[in-house]
Amino acid sequence: MKIALDPTMYRDLPLTKMVDKVAELGYDYIELSPREDFLPFYKYPRVDRAKIKELKRACQDAGVQITSLLPMQHWAGPEEEDRQAAVRNWKRCIEVAVDLDVDLVNTEFTGHKDKPFKCEQMFIKSMDELMPIFEREGVKLDIQAHPFDFIERNDQAVDLIRGLDKDWINLFYSVPHTFFYDDGIGDIASMFDYAGDKLTHINIADTYNHRGSEDLRYIVNPPGANVTVHQHLDIGQGEINWDMLFSKLREIKFDGIATIAIFAWFERADQSNRFNLERVKKELAELL
Repeated sequence: MKIALDPTMYRDLPLTKMVDKVAELGYDYIELSPREDFLPFYKYPRVDRAKIKELKRACQDAGVQITSLLPMQHWAGPEEEDRQAAVRNWKRCIEVAVDLDVDLVNTEFTGHKDKPFKCEQMFIKSMDELMPIFEREGVKLDIQAHPFDFIERNDQAVDLIRGLDKDWINLFYSVPHTFFYDDGIGDIASMFDYAGDKLTHINIADTYNHRGSEDLRYIVNPPGANVTVHQHLDIGQGEINWDMLFSKLREIKFDGIATIAIFAWFERADQSNRFNLERVKKELAELL
Protein backbone atom coordinates (compact mmCIF):
# COMPACT_ATOMS: atom_id res chain seq x y z
CA MET A 1 0.00 0.00 0.00
CA LYS A 2 1.13 3.54 -0.77
CA ILE A 3 0.18 6.58 1.31
CA ALA A 4 -0.02 9.70 -0.87
CA LEU A 5 -0.83 13.32 -0.15
CA ASP A 6 -3.32 15.38 -2.08
CA PRO A 7 -1.49 18.74 -1.85
CA THR A 8 -4.58 20.91 -2.33
CA MET A 9 -3.71 22.97 0.74
CA TYR A 10 -0.36 23.84 -0.88
CA ARG A 11 -1.47 24.64 -4.41
CA ASP A 12 -0.50 28.29 -3.96
CA LEU A 13 3.13 27.24 -3.58
CA PRO A 14 5.23 27.10 -6.74
CA LEU A 15 5.16 23.60 -8.18
CA THR A 16 8.68 22.62 -7.09
CA LYS A 17 8.17 24.13 -3.62
CA MET A 18 5.02 22.04 -3.26
CA VAL A 19 7.07 18.92 -3.97
CA ASP A 20 9.60 19.94 -1.32
CA LYS A 21 6.80 20.52 1.17
CA VAL A 22 5.35 17.05 0.60
CA ALA A 23 8.75 15.51 1.29
CA GLU A 24 9.25 17.72 4.35
CA LEU A 25 5.96 16.43 5.81
CA GLY A 26 7.22 12.85 5.56
CA TYR A 27 5.29 11.62 2.52
CA ASP A 28 6.86 9.47 -0.19
CA TYR A 29 4.04 9.90 -2.70
CA ILE A 30 2.00 12.72 -4.25
CA GLU A 31 -1.42 12.53 -5.84
CA LEU A 32 -1.23 15.58 -8.08
CA SER A 33 -4.64 17.24 -7.82
CA PRO A 34 -5.86 20.23 -9.87
CA ARG A 35 -3.92 23.47 -9.68
CA GLU A 36 -4.15 26.51 -11.94
CA ASP A 37 -0.58 26.25 -13.27
CA PHE A 38 -0.73 22.55 -14.17
CA LEU A 39 -4.05 20.70 -14.52
CA PRO A 40 -6.72 23.28 -13.66
CA PHE A 41 -10.30 22.34 -12.90
CA TYR A 42 -12.30 21.76 -16.12
CA LYS A 43 -9.76 23.54 -18.36
CA TYR A 44 -7.07 22.58 -20.84
CA PRO A 45 -3.78 21.65 -19.10
CA ARG A 46 -1.31 24.49 -18.50
CA VAL A 47 1.87 22.45 -18.81
CA ASP A 48 4.62 22.07 -21.39
CA ARG A 49 7.66 19.84 -21.75
CA ALA A 50 9.84 22.23 -19.75
CA LYS A 51 7.45 22.22 -16.79
CA ILE A 52 7.16 18.44 -16.92
CA LYS A 53 10.94 18.14 -16.90
CA GLU A 54 11.15 20.58 -13.98
CA LEU A 55 8.57 18.62 -11.98
CA LYS A 56 10.27 15.28 -12.61
CA ARG A 57 13.60 16.72 -11.48
CA ALA A 58 12.04 18.19 -8.34
CA CYS A 59 10.47 14.83 -7.44
CA GLN A 60 13.77 13.04 -7.98
CA ASP A 61 15.67 15.56 -5.86
CA ALA A 62 13.07 15.40 -3.05
CA GLY A 63 12.81 11.62 -3.11
CA VAL A 64 9.05 11.50 -3.77
CA GLN A 65 6.99 9.92 -6.53
CA ILE A 66 3.75 10.92 -8.22
CA THR A 67 1.33 8.02 -7.80
CA SER A 68 -1.44 9.53 -9.91
CA LEU A 69 -2.79 12.63 -11.58
CA LEU A 70 -6.28 13.89 -10.75
CA PRO A 71 -7.75 15.59 -13.82
CA MET A 72 -11.25 17.03 -13.47
CA GLN A 73 -13.17 17.50 -16.72
CA HIS A 74 -16.88 17.70 -17.58
CA TRP A 75 -16.75 14.51 -19.65
CA ALA A 76 -20.24 13.54 -18.43
CA GLY A 77 -21.77 17.01 -18.60
CA PRO A 78 -25.19 17.25 -20.27
CA GLU A 79 -24.05 19.70 -23.01
CA GLU A 80 -22.35 18.10 -26.03
CA GLU A 81 -20.04 21.05 -26.73
CA ASP A 82 -18.73 20.92 -23.15
CA ARG A 83 -18.34 17.16 -23.36
CA GLN A 84 -16.27 17.44 -26.55
CA ALA A 85 -14.03 20.03 -24.92
CA ALA A 86 -13.58 17.75 -21.91
CA VAL A 87 -12.53 14.85 -24.15
CA ARG A 88 -9.96 17.08 -25.88
CA ASN A 89 -8.65 18.13 -22.49
CA TRP A 90 -8.55 14.51 -21.31
CA LYS A 91 -6.41 13.52 -24.29
CA ARG A 92 -3.83 16.09 -23.25
CA CYS A 93 -4.04 14.98 -19.60
CA ILE A 94 -3.20 11.44 -20.67
CA GLU A 95 -0.21 12.74 -22.64
CA VAL A 96 0.98 14.61 -19.55
CA ALA A 97 0.68 11.47 -17.43
CA VAL A 98 2.75 9.49 -19.94
CA ASP A 99 5.42 12.19 -20.10
CA LEU A 100 5.60 12.18 -16.29
CA ASP A 101 5.97 8.37 -16.27
CA VAL A 102 2.74 8.16 -14.28
CA ASP A 103 0.58 5.16 -15.18
CA LEU A 104 -2.57 6.08 -13.21
CA VAL A 105 -5.10 8.89 -13.26
CA ASN A 106 -8.11 9.21 -10.98
CA THR A 107 -11.16 11.38 -11.33
CA GLU A 108 -14.91 11.71 -10.76
CA PHE A 109 -17.88 10.93 -12.99
CA THR A 110 -18.41 14.75 -13.13
CA GLY A 111 -22.04 14.86 -14.17
CA HIS A 112 -25.12 16.43 -12.58
CA LYS A 113 -27.45 14.80 -10.07
CA ASP A 114 -30.51 16.40 -11.65
CA LYS A 115 -29.79 14.88 -15.10
CA PRO A 116 -28.62 11.33 -14.36
CA PHE A 117 -29.74 9.60 -17.54
CA LYS A 118 -28.34 12.25 -19.87
CA CYS A 119 -25.08 12.38 -17.96
CA GLU A 120 -24.65 8.62 -18.09
CA GLN A 121 -25.14 8.72 -21.86
CA MET A 122 -22.49 11.44 -22.13
CA PHE A 123 -20.10 9.57 -19.84
CA ILE A 124 -20.32 6.39 -21.90
CA LYS A 125 -19.87 8.39 -25.10
CA SER A 126 -16.72 9.97 -23.68
CA MET A 127 -15.41 6.59 -22.52
CA ASP A 128 -15.96 5.12 -25.98
CA GLU A 129 -13.63 7.81 -27.34
CA LEU A 130 -11.05 7.70 -24.57
CA MET A 131 -10.73 4.02 -23.62
CA PRO A 132 -8.67 3.15 -26.72
CA ILE A 133 -6.26 5.97 -25.84
CA PHE A 134 -5.92 4.85 -22.22
CA GLU A 135 -5.22 1.32 -23.42
CA ARG A 136 -2.75 2.39 -26.09
CA GLU A 137 -0.78 4.50 -23.61
CA GLY A 138 -0.93 1.99 -20.74
CA VAL A 139 -2.61 4.42 -18.33
CA LYS A 140 -5.03 3.11 -15.69
CA LEU A 141 -8.13 4.91 -14.43
CA ASP A 142 -9.76 5.06 -10.97
CA ILE A 143 -13.17 6.75 -10.70
CA GLN A 144 -15.07 7.96 -7.64
CA ALA A 145 -18.70 8.76 -7.05
CA HIS A 146 -19.19 12.24 -5.61
CA PRO A 147 -21.91 14.23 -3.86
CA PHE A 148 -24.18 15.89 -6.45
CA ASP A 149 -22.77 13.78 -9.26
CA PHE A 150 -25.09 11.69 -11.43
CA ILE A 151 -23.84 8.75 -9.38
CA GLU A 152 -23.57 9.28 -5.63
CA ARG A 153 -23.98 5.72 -4.33
CA ASN A 154 -21.14 3.23 -3.97
CA ASP A 155 -23.07 0.28 -5.40
CA GLN A 156 -24.10 2.22 -8.50
CA ALA A 157 -20.51 3.37 -9.07
CA VAL A 158 -19.20 -0.19 -8.76
CA ASP A 159 -21.88 -1.50 -11.11
CA LEU A 160 -21.11 1.05 -13.83
CA ILE A 161 -17.37 0.48 -13.53
CA ARG A 162 -17.92 -3.26 -13.81
CA GLY A 163 -20.13 -2.61 -16.83
CA LEU A 164 -17.16 -1.02 -18.61
CA ASP A 165 -15.44 -4.39 -18.12
CA LYS A 166 -11.83 -3.22 -18.18
CA ASP A 167 -9.25 -4.53 -15.72
CA TRP A 168 -7.58 -1.12 -15.69
CA ILE A 169 -10.72 0.84 -14.70
CA ASN A 170 -11.36 0.60 -10.96
CA LEU A 171 -13.08 2.22 -7.99
CA PHE A 172 -11.81 5.17 -6.02
CA TYR A 173 -13.61 5.11 -2.65
CA SER A 174 -13.63 8.54 -1.03
CA VAL A 175 -14.10 8.10 2.72
CA PRO A 176 -15.53 11.62 3.28
CA HIS A 177 -18.34 10.73 0.85
CA THR A 178 -19.27 7.61 2.82
CA PHE A 179 -22.67 8.81 4.02
CA PHE A 180 -23.71 9.67 0.47
CA TYR A 181 -22.53 6.26 -0.70
CA ASP A 182 -25.12 4.31 1.32
CA ASP A 183 -27.68 6.96 2.26
CA GLY A 184 -26.40 7.73 5.72
CA ILE A 185 -25.75 4.20 7.02
CA GLY A 186 -21.96 4.41 6.91
CA ASP A 187 -21.33 0.66 6.58
CA ILE A 188 -17.88 0.87 5.06
CA ALA A 189 -17.15 -2.84 5.44
CA SER A 190 -20.19 -3.82 3.37
CA MET A 191 -19.35 -1.27 0.68
CA PHE A 192 -15.76 -2.54 0.45
CA ASP A 193 -17.11 -6.08 0.14
CA TYR A 194 -19.42 -4.99 -2.67
CA ALA A 195 -16.54 -3.37 -4.54
CA GLY A 196 -14.35 -6.44 -4.12
CA ASP A 197 -11.34 -6.48 -6.41
CA LYS A 198 -12.43 -3.19 -8.00
CA LEU A 199 -11.38 -1.27 -4.88
CA THR A 200 -7.88 0.01 -5.63
CA HIS A 201 -7.83 3.56 -4.29
CA ILE A 202 -9.21 5.38 -1.23
CA ASN A 203 -9.34 8.96 -0.02
CA ILE A 204 -8.71 9.59 3.68
CA ALA A 205 -10.67 12.36 5.44
CA ASP A 206 -13.45 12.57 8.01
CA THR A 207 -16.94 14.01 7.63
CA TYR A 208 -20.34 14.32 9.34
CA ASN A 209 -23.38 12.22 8.52
CA HIS A 210 -25.73 14.53 6.61
CA ARG A 211 -28.58 12.09 7.34
CA GLY A 212 -28.16 12.40 11.10
CA SER A 213 -30.71 14.10 13.35
CA GLU A 214 -33.54 13.61 10.86
CA ASP A 215 -31.48 15.23 8.09
CA LEU A 216 -30.77 18.24 10.32
CA ARG A 217 -27.09 17.55 10.95
CA TYR A 218 -26.55 20.33 8.41
CA ILE A 219 -29.04 23.18 8.31
CA VAL A 220 -29.52 24.71 4.87
CA ASN A 221 -31.54 27.84 4.20
CA PRO A 222 -33.95 27.89 2.53
CA PRO A 223 -34.96 24.36 3.59
CA GLY A 224 -34.82 21.92 0.71
CA ALA A 225 -32.32 23.96 -1.33
CA ASN A 226 -30.66 21.84 -4.03
CA VAL A 227 -27.19 21.65 -2.49
CA THR A 228 -24.92 18.93 -1.12
CA VAL A 229 -22.61 19.46 1.83
CA HIS A 230 -19.73 17.34 3.08
CA GLN A 231 -16.36 17.89 4.75
CA HIS A 232 -12.75 16.76 4.45
CA LEU A 233 -11.76 16.85 8.13
CA ASP A 234 -8.92 15.35 10.15
CA ILE A 235 -9.41 11.73 11.21
CA GLY A 236 -11.56 11.67 14.33
CA GLN A 237 -13.24 15.03 13.85
CA GLY A 238 -16.33 13.66 12.12
CA GLU A 239 -18.50 10.57 12.27
CA ILE A 240 -16.67 8.03 10.10
CA ASN A 241 -16.20 4.67 11.84
CA TRP A 242 -12.42 4.58 11.58
CA ASP A 243 -12.08 1.34 13.56
CA MET A 244 -14.26 -0.34 10.94
CA LEU A 245 -12.37 1.20 8.05
CA PHE A 246 -8.88 0.35 9.25
CA SER A 247 -9.92 -3.14 10.34
CA LYS A 248 -11.46 -3.84 6.93
CA LEU A 249 -8.41 -2.57 5.06
CA ARG A 250 -6.22 -4.90 7.14
CA GLU A 251 -8.62 -7.80 6.58
CA ILE A 252 -8.63 -7.45 2.79
CA LYS A 253 -4.88 -6.72 2.75
CA PHE A 254 -5.48 -3.55 0.79
CA ASP A 255 -2.59 -2.98 -1.62
CA GLY A 256 -3.67 0.15 -3.44
CA ILE A 257 -3.26 3.86 -2.82
CA ALA A 258 -4.51 5.68 0.28
CA THR A 259 -4.54 9.42 -0.36
CA ILE A 260 -4.78 11.81 2.56
CA ALA A 261 -7.03 14.62 1.35
CA ILE A 262 -7.79 17.10 4.13
CA PHE A 263 -9.11 20.45 2.94
CA ALA A 264 -10.57 22.05 6.07
CA TRP A 265 -7.48 23.39 7.79
CA PHE A 266 -5.42 25.58 5.46
CA GLU A 267 -4.34 27.65 8.48
CA ARG A 268 -2.66 24.58 10.04
CA ALA A 269 -2.00 22.46 6.98
CA ASP A 270 1.36 21.07 8.12
CA GLN A 271 0.03 19.94 11.49
CA SER A 272 -3.03 18.37 9.91
CA ASN A 273 -1.16 16.45 7.23
CA ARG A 274 1.48 15.17 9.65
CA PHE A 275 -1.18 14.03 12.12
CA ASN A 276 -3.17 12.11 9.53
CA LEU A 277 -0.08 10.50 8.02
CA GLU A 278 1.05 9.20 11.41
CA ARG A 279 -2.42 7.86 12.22
CA VAL A 280 -2.69 5.97 8.94
CA LYS A 281 0.85 4.58 9.23
CA LYS A 282 0.12 3.40 12.77
CA GLU A 283 -3.17 1.72 11.87
CA LEU A 284 -1.98 0.14 8.62
CA ALA A 285 1.67 -0.58 9.37
CA GLU A 286 1.29 -4.22 8.31
CA LEU A 287 0.23 -3.13 4.82
CA LEU A 288 3.18 -0.81 4.16
